[in-house]
Amino acid sequence: MTWTLTTSLDEFRSHAGAFLGARPAENTVLLTAVDRLVRRGPHTFGAGTPAFGYLRRAPGGPVEGAFLWTPPYEVRLGTMPGPAAAELATELAAAGPGFNDVPGVSGGTSAVRAFSAAWQAAGGARASVRTTERLYRLGEPADPPRPPAGRHRPAGPADRELLIGWYGEFAAEAGVRAVPAGPAVDDRIAAGLLHLWEDDGRPVAMAGHSPVIAAMARIGPVYTPPGARGRGYASGVTAAVSKSLLARGAAEVLLYTDLANPTSNSIYQQIGYRPVEDCLVLDFHD
Repeated sequence: MTWTLTTSLDEFRSHAGAFLGARPAENTVLLTAVDRLVRRGPHTFGAGTPAFGYLRRAPGGPVEGAFLWTPPYEVRLGTMPGPAAAELATELAAAGPGFNDVPGVSGGTSAVRAFSAAWQAAGGARASVRTTERLYRLGEPADPPRPPAGRHRPAGPADRELLIGWYGEFAAEAGVRAVPAGPAVDDRIAAGLLHLWEDDGRPVAMAGHSPVIAAMARIGPVYTPPGARGRGYASGVTAAVSKSLLARGAAEVLLYTDLANPTSNSIYQQIGYRPVEDCLVLDFHD
Protein backbone atom coordinates (compact mmCIF):
# COMPACT_ATOMS: atom_id res chain seq x y z
CA MET A 1 0.00 0.00 0.00
CA THR A 2 1.27 3.47 -0.84
CA TRP A 3 -0.14 6.71 0.53
CA THR A 4 0.47 9.92 -1.42
CA LEU A 5 0.37 13.06 0.76
CA THR A 6 -0.26 16.47 -0.78
CA THR A 7 -1.40 20.00 0.00
CA SER A 8 -2.79 20.41 -3.54
CA LEU A 9 -6.57 20.30 -3.69
CA ASP A 10 -6.44 19.97 -7.48
CA GLU A 11 -4.17 16.95 -7.24
CA PHE A 12 -6.38 15.34 -4.63
CA ARG A 13 -9.53 15.87 -6.71
CA SER A 14 -7.83 14.57 -9.84
CA HIS A 15 -6.70 11.33 -8.22
CA ALA A 16 -9.32 10.68 -5.51
CA GLY A 17 -12.46 12.31 -6.91
CA ALA A 18 -13.81 9.20 -8.63
CA PHE A 19 -13.12 7.09 -5.54
CA LEU A 20 -15.03 9.49 -3.30
CA GLY A 21 -17.98 9.69 -5.69
CA ALA A 22 -18.22 5.90 -6.02
CA ARG A 23 -19.08 5.55 -2.29
CA PRO A 24 -20.70 8.87 -1.45
CA ALA A 25 -22.31 7.78 1.82
CA GLU A 26 -19.11 6.60 3.51
CA ASN A 27 -17.15 9.53 2.01
CA THR A 28 -19.83 12.15 2.62
CA VAL A 29 -17.74 14.44 4.84
CA LEU A 30 -14.81 14.44 2.41
CA LEU A 31 -17.11 15.23 -0.52
CA THR A 32 -18.78 18.17 1.22
CA ALA A 33 -15.50 19.52 2.62
CA VAL A 34 -13.89 19.42 -0.83
CA ASP A 35 -16.91 21.19 -2.30
CA ARG A 36 -16.60 23.99 0.26
CA LEU A 37 -12.86 24.34 -0.34
CA VAL A 38 -13.46 24.64 -4.08
CA ARG A 39 -16.21 27.23 -3.66
CA ARG A 40 -14.80 29.28 -0.78
CA GLY A 41 -11.04 28.84 -0.89
CA PRO A 42 -8.33 27.05 1.12
CA HIS A 43 -8.98 28.92 4.37
CA THR A 44 -12.69 28.09 4.54
CA PHE A 45 -12.20 26.10 7.74
CA GLY A 46 -9.35 28.08 9.31
CA ALA A 47 -6.00 29.70 8.73
CA GLY A 48 -4.04 26.47 8.41
CA THR A 49 -3.13 24.82 5.11
CA PRO A 50 -5.35 21.82 4.27
CA ALA A 51 -3.66 18.48 3.63
CA PHE A 52 -4.90 15.51 1.65
CA GLY A 53 -3.93 11.96 0.81
CA TYR A 54 -4.95 9.01 -1.33
CA LEU A 55 -4.02 5.34 -1.25
CA ARG A 56 -3.03 2.95 -4.05
CA ARG A 57 -1.96 -0.65 -3.52
CA ALA A 58 0.28 -0.48 -6.60
CA PRO A 59 1.54 2.33 -8.86
CA GLY A 60 -1.12 3.19 -11.40
CA GLY A 61 -3.73 1.12 -9.61
CA PRO A 62 -7.12 2.36 -8.45
CA VAL A 63 -7.41 4.65 -5.43
CA GLU A 64 -8.66 2.62 -2.46
CA GLY A 65 -8.64 5.14 0.38
CA ALA A 66 -8.53 8.89 1.05
CA PHE A 67 -8.34 11.43 3.86
CA LEU A 68 -8.28 15.17 4.34
CA TRP A 69 -7.25 17.49 7.14
CA THR A 70 -8.54 21.04 7.42
CA PRO A 71 -6.81 22.64 10.44
CA PRO A 72 -7.82 23.34 13.17
CA TYR A 73 -10.14 20.36 12.82
CA GLU A 74 -9.19 16.70 13.12
CA VAL A 75 -8.06 14.43 10.28
CA ARG A 76 -11.10 12.99 8.50
CA LEU A 77 -10.79 9.47 7.13
CA GLY A 78 -12.76 8.34 4.12
CA THR A 79 -13.72 4.71 3.77
CA MET A 80 -10.64 2.50 4.12
CA PRO A 81 -9.58 -0.79 5.75
CA GLY A 82 -7.99 -0.73 9.18
CA PRO A 83 -4.46 -1.61 8.01
CA ALA A 84 -4.54 1.31 5.57
CA ALA A 85 -5.57 3.68 8.38
CA ALA A 86 -2.73 2.39 10.57
CA GLU A 87 -0.22 2.89 7.77
CA LEU A 88 -1.53 6.41 7.18
CA ALA A 89 -1.01 7.31 10.85
CA THR A 90 2.57 6.04 10.73
CA GLU A 91 3.31 8.01 7.56
CA LEU A 92 1.78 11.22 8.89
CA ALA A 93 3.73 10.94 12.12
CA ALA A 94 6.96 10.71 10.12
CA ALA A 95 6.07 13.35 7.52
CA GLY A 96 7.16 16.43 9.45
CA PRO A 97 5.51 19.83 10.04
CA GLY A 98 2.21 20.32 8.27
CA PHE A 99 1.31 16.65 8.60
CA ASN A 100 2.47 15.36 11.99
CA ASP A 101 0.68 17.68 14.43
CA VAL A 102 -2.92 16.59 13.93
CA PRO A 103 -5.23 17.20 16.91
CA GLY A 104 -7.46 14.17 16.40
CA VAL A 105 -9.12 11.82 13.93
CA SER A 106 -12.66 11.00 12.84
CA GLY A 107 -14.37 8.54 10.50
CA GLY A 108 -15.60 4.97 10.54
CA THR A 109 -15.03 3.36 13.94
CA SER A 110 -12.69 0.53 12.91
CA ALA A 111 -10.48 2.77 10.75
CA VAL A 112 -10.31 5.44 13.48
CA ARG A 113 -9.29 2.92 16.13
CA ALA A 114 -6.58 1.51 13.85
CA PHE A 115 -5.29 5.02 13.07
CA SER A 116 -5.31 5.97 16.75
CA ALA A 117 -3.39 2.89 17.87
CA ALA A 118 -0.68 3.49 15.26
CA TRP A 119 -0.55 7.22 15.99
CA GLN A 120 -0.07 6.64 19.70
CA ALA A 121 2.60 4.01 19.03
CA ALA A 122 4.49 6.44 16.78
CA GLY A 123 4.32 9.52 18.97
CA GLY A 124 3.03 8.65 22.39
CA ALA A 125 -0.06 10.90 22.22
CA ARG A 126 -3.04 9.88 24.31
CA ALA A 127 -6.48 9.64 22.71
CA SER A 128 -9.88 10.44 24.21
CA VAL A 129 -13.34 9.95 22.74
CA ARG A 130 -15.13 13.17 21.91
CA THR A 131 -18.20 11.74 20.15
CA THR A 132 -19.65 8.44 18.99
CA GLU A 133 -21.89 8.86 15.97
CA ARG A 134 -24.08 6.85 13.62
CA LEU A 135 -24.47 7.61 9.94
CA TYR A 136 -27.99 7.09 8.59
CA ARG A 137 -29.31 6.89 5.03
CA LEU A 138 -32.91 7.69 4.06
CA GLY A 139 -34.80 4.60 2.89
CA GLU A 140 -38.52 4.97 2.29
CA PRO A 141 -39.40 8.51 3.46
CA ALA A 142 -42.21 8.75 5.99
CA ASP A 143 -44.06 11.53 7.75
CA PRO A 144 -43.56 11.81 11.51
CA PRO A 145 -45.94 9.46 13.35
CA ARG A 146 -47.25 12.48 15.27
CA PRO A 147 -47.04 15.38 12.79
CA PRO A 148 -46.19 18.65 14.56
CA ALA A 149 -48.22 21.82 14.33
CA GLY A 150 -46.93 24.36 11.84
CA ARG A 151 -45.17 24.26 8.50
CA HIS A 152 -41.78 24.14 6.79
CA ARG A 153 -40.26 27.05 4.89
CA PRO A 154 -36.84 27.99 3.49
CA ALA A 155 -34.82 30.41 5.62
CA GLY A 156 -34.32 33.91 4.29
CA PRO A 157 -32.09 36.93 4.98
CA ALA A 158 -34.50 38.17 7.68
CA ASP A 159 -33.72 35.00 9.70
CA ARG A 160 -29.97 35.61 9.73
CA GLU A 161 -29.45 36.76 13.31
CA LEU A 162 -31.76 34.08 14.71
CA LEU A 163 -29.88 31.38 12.82
CA ILE A 164 -26.45 32.67 13.86
CA GLY A 165 -27.61 32.39 17.47
CA TRP A 166 -28.97 28.89 16.94
CA TYR A 167 -25.72 27.80 15.26
CA GLY A 168 -23.81 28.89 18.36
CA GLU A 169 -26.23 27.12 20.71
CA PHE A 170 -26.03 23.94 18.61
CA ALA A 171 -22.21 23.99 18.66
CA ALA A 172 -22.15 24.45 22.44
CA GLU A 173 -24.57 21.57 23.04
CA ALA A 174 -22.90 19.25 20.53
CA GLY A 175 -19.42 19.95 21.86
CA VAL A 176 -18.09 20.91 18.44
CA ARG A 177 -15.49 23.57 17.75
CA ALA A 178 -17.14 27.01 17.74
CA VAL A 179 -16.36 29.16 14.70
CA PRO A 180 -17.93 32.42 13.52
CA ALA A 181 -21.32 31.33 12.16
CA GLY A 182 -22.08 34.39 10.05
CA PRO A 183 -20.30 33.31 6.84
CA ALA A 184 -21.77 29.79 6.96
CA VAL A 185 -25.29 31.09 7.60
CA ASP A 186 -25.01 33.68 4.81
CA ASP A 187 -23.67 31.09 2.38
CA ARG A 188 -26.39 28.58 3.18
CA ILE A 189 -29.24 31.09 3.07
CA ALA A 190 -28.07 32.34 -0.32
CA ALA A 191 -27.85 28.78 -1.67
CA GLY A 192 -31.18 27.65 -0.20
CA LEU A 193 -29.53 25.22 2.20
CA LEU A 194 -31.19 26.31 5.47
CA HIS A 195 -34.78 25.61 6.45
CA LEU A 196 -37.10 26.46 9.33
CA TRP A 197 -40.16 24.97 10.93
CA GLU A 198 -42.70 27.61 11.94
CA ASP A 199 -45.53 27.26 14.41
CA ASP A 200 -48.05 30.06 14.63
CA GLY A 201 -45.74 32.22 12.50
CA ARG A 202 -42.75 31.76 14.82
CA PRO A 203 -39.58 29.82 13.87
CA VAL A 204 -39.18 26.91 16.28
CA ALA A 205 -36.57 24.61 14.65
CA MET A 206 -33.98 24.61 11.88
CA ALA A 207 -32.36 22.10 9.55
CA GLY A 208 -29.44 22.71 7.21
CA HIS A 209 -28.06 20.49 4.49
CA SER A 210 -25.21 20.23 2.03
CA PRO A 211 -25.57 20.77 -1.71
CA VAL A 212 -26.33 17.66 -3.74
CA ILE A 213 -22.86 16.23 -4.58
CA ALA A 214 -22.35 12.91 -6.38
CA ALA A 215 -26.13 12.41 -6.03
CA MET A 216 -25.71 12.66 -2.23
CA ALA A 217 -26.79 15.29 0.28
CA ARG A 218 -26.29 15.33 4.06
CA ILE A 219 -28.67 16.99 6.51
CA GLY A 220 -27.24 18.96 9.43
CA PRO A 221 -27.28 20.77 11.68
CA VAL A 222 -30.76 20.08 13.04
CA TYR A 223 -31.61 22.18 16.08
CA THR A 224 -34.61 23.02 18.25
CA PRO A 225 -34.10 25.54 21.07
CA PRO A 226 -34.84 24.15 24.55
CA GLY A 227 -38.14 25.94 25.02
CA ALA A 228 -39.61 24.40 21.87
CA ARG A 229 -38.55 20.78 22.34
CA GLY A 230 -40.82 17.78 22.76
CA ARG A 231 -43.32 18.91 20.12
CA GLY A 232 -41.94 17.07 17.09
CA TYR A 233 -40.57 20.14 15.32
CA ALA A 234 -37.18 18.56 14.53
CA SER A 235 -38.92 15.54 13.01
CA GLY A 236 -41.16 17.80 10.96
CA VAL A 237 -38.41 19.96 9.50
CA THR A 238 -36.11 16.98 8.86
CA ALA A 239 -38.84 15.02 7.08
CA ALA A 240 -39.72 18.04 4.93
CA VAL A 241 -36.09 18.73 4.01
CA SER A 242 -35.50 15.04 3.26
CA LYS A 243 -38.31 15.01 0.72
CA SER A 244 -37.12 18.27 -0.85
CA LEU A 245 -33.65 16.78 -1.34
CA LEU A 246 -35.10 13.76 -3.11
CA ALA A 247 -36.96 16.16 -5.38
CA ARG A 248 -33.66 17.96 -6.07
CA GLY A 249 -32.15 14.74 -7.38
CA ALA A 250 -30.38 13.30 -4.33
CA ALA A 251 -30.25 9.52 -4.59
CA GLU A 252 -28.80 9.28 -1.08
CA VAL A 253 -29.94 11.54 1.76
CA LEU A 254 -27.78 11.15 4.87
CA LEU A 255 -27.45 12.44 8.41
CA TYR A 256 -25.34 11.81 11.50
CA THR A 257 -26.64 11.34 15.01
CA ASP A 258 -24.89 11.34 18.37
CA LEU A 259 -25.20 7.82 19.77
CA ALA A 260 -25.42 9.34 23.25
CA ASN A 261 -28.79 10.86 22.25
CA PRO A 262 -31.35 8.03 22.00
CA THR A 263 -34.15 10.46 21.15
CA SER A 264 -32.63 11.63 17.88
CA ASN A 265 -31.67 8.09 16.88
CA SER A 266 -35.28 7.04 17.40
CA ILE A 267 -37.04 9.90 15.64
CA TYR A 268 -34.94 9.71 12.49
CA GLN A 269 -35.68 6.01 12.12
CA GLN A 270 -39.38 6.82 12.44
CA ILE A 271 -39.21 9.02 9.33
CA GLY A 272 -37.37 6.47 7.22
CA TYR A 273 -33.64 6.62 8.07
CA ARG A 274 -31.64 3.41 8.33
CA PRO A 275 -28.11 2.86 9.80
CA VAL A 276 -25.10 2.81 7.47
CA GLU A 277 -22.11 2.73 9.83
CA ASP A 278 -20.91 3.83 13.25
CA CYS A 279 -18.31 6.57 13.44
CA LEU A 280 -15.95 7.92 16.06
CA VAL A 281 -14.30 11.27 16.80
CA LEU A 282 -11.11 11.14 18.88
CA ASP A 283 -8.96 13.94 20.30
CA PHE A 284 -5.21 13.53 20.80
CA HIS A 285 -3.41 14.89 23.87
CA ASP A 286 0.28 15.19 24.75
